Amino acid sequence: MTEDLILAIDNGTQSIRALAFNRQGELIDKAQVALDDYQHPQPGWMEHDVDAFYQALCRVCQQLWSQNRVQAKQIKAVVPTTQRATVINLDASGTPLRPAIIWPDQRLAEIRSRRPLVWRILFRLLGLKPTIDALEQACEINWIAQNEPEVWKHTAHFVLLSGYLNFKLTGELADSVGNQVGYIPFDYKAQDWCKDSDWKWSCMPVRRDQLPRLVQTGDELGRITQECSKETGIPLNTPVIAGAADKACEVLGSGCVDPSVGSISCGTTATINVTHHKYLEPRPFIPPYPAAMPGVFNLEVQIFRGFWMVNWLKNVFGLANTTTASPDESAIEHFLNSTKAGAEGLVLQPYWNPGLGEPGPEARGSIIGFTDTHTKAHIYRALIEGLAFGLREGKELLEKRGKQPLLYCRVAGGGSQSDGVMQILADVLNCPCERPSTYEASGLGAAILGAAALGMYPTMEAACQAMTGTGQRFEPNTTNALLYDGIYQQVYLQQYRQLKPLFQSLYDLFNRA
Repeated sequence: MTEDLILAIDNGTQSIRALAFNRQGELIDKAQVALDDYQHPQPGWMEHDVDAFYQALCRVCQQLWSQNRVQAKQIKAVVPTTQRATVINLDASGTPLRPAIIWPDQRLAEIRSRRPLVWRILFRLLGLKPTIDALEQACEINWIAQNEPEVWKHTAHFVLLSGYLNFKLTGELADSVGNQVGYIPFDYKAQDWCKDSDWKWSCMPVRRDQLPRLVQTGDELGRITQECSKETGIPLNTPVIAGAADKACEVLGSGCVDPSVGSISCGTTATINVTHHKYLEPRPFIPPYPAAMPGVFNLEVQIFRGFWMVNWLKNVFGLANTTTASPDESAIEHFLNSTKAGAEGLVLQPYWNPGLGEPGPEARGSIIGFTDTHTKAHIYRALIEGLAFGLREGKELLEKRGKQPLLYCRVAGGGSQSDGVMQILADVLNCPCERPSTYEASGLGAAILGAAALGMYPTMEAACQAMTGTGQRFEPNTTNALLYDGIYQQVYLQQYRQLKPLFQSLYDLFNRA
């Protein structure tokens, strides 16, 4: 007798994976197709052919069946989880009008504010005008409307990548509440589209009727259509469950549903998340994102260019055998094992990309403390330590906002495969760090939603408890933790603040009208 399985489809930045899980949370088999055909029409831009995402989904499903460990008839539910904030314009028939704009894209719109007077006054009084201006500039809707007016004129539906894949799977222009992360008019507290009176509508020209119908995370969103079944091999009428964004599913799949446990992702963007049932903004006007459970929030602090910087280091300094998605373990361990904690006084502050709030749009990265004894290995260690310092700063902010200390952290993502990275995180954070039971934490989080939806467990919490576990645990090294605390308090926390006036001067010099 064959067991029932849940198919998690994880469409990340580097690849798309089809993952078959059983009700115990065991990964029975997986297939993977690389996503390496991104386009960069101009420096800082990043796009991808829209239909190619769905074609990759079809290929990865067919690859899974061809491996003969999983039969398509075993699949009882499909749960997609995708990269966040990748946006797509569709016409009235659901046909893409232009390539998808991918989440790291850095193009900026002009500020053409239509904000109501009361909001303009309030933002100035609170000192938030620069943050709101930066948000309006970063909003892809504004850039498309300003620079491609014909595309915007014919845009009947504006969706995230998750919404597009849901449409291709089910024929429904619908998306999960748990996927709504981006520059869109979404009320993160109510976890619904903004009310008509909300200031966000005045910052972007999108209409409510252009946005997809929202479905609660974990509810049935639709069923596999005949066309999709033919192209993917997924059985006709299989339920498609409303999933959540990849980071939210990673938090759930890591078992981090208690506010005393931190969830760290060592991915392209490095993040630290804490799950709360109460709406708390990690920073003013920076909302918590929807968790992969209805009515629950993930407070998140992110380092936008996280373990992407491993690839940057490889390209700039010629460090072989390292990639963004899964750094070569032997290369990483060699660099870390050949250097001591503190990188002989080399300190990196990882603001390679500007942010909203603090750090602000003027932010740049920096490395200080060079001597003639430093090598590539020291630069690599300083990079990992700098990311860890940034995550510690995030940890302390989340602890302060939630009034709850984090007792330990669970760490997923490509960088977590390195024992050296895990030990540095434990030492810098000065708390135990452990891996989840599976490297495919995002996929497992999606499978948990599927298991609960199918009634395999009475609640999502029960499914999470039954299906998640832990791997290797790393305890802090007392000596290293003491050294790192000194570097963090006396150097790292001062670094951006001391350099900020210089960064502001550079910003002004290179952004003159």
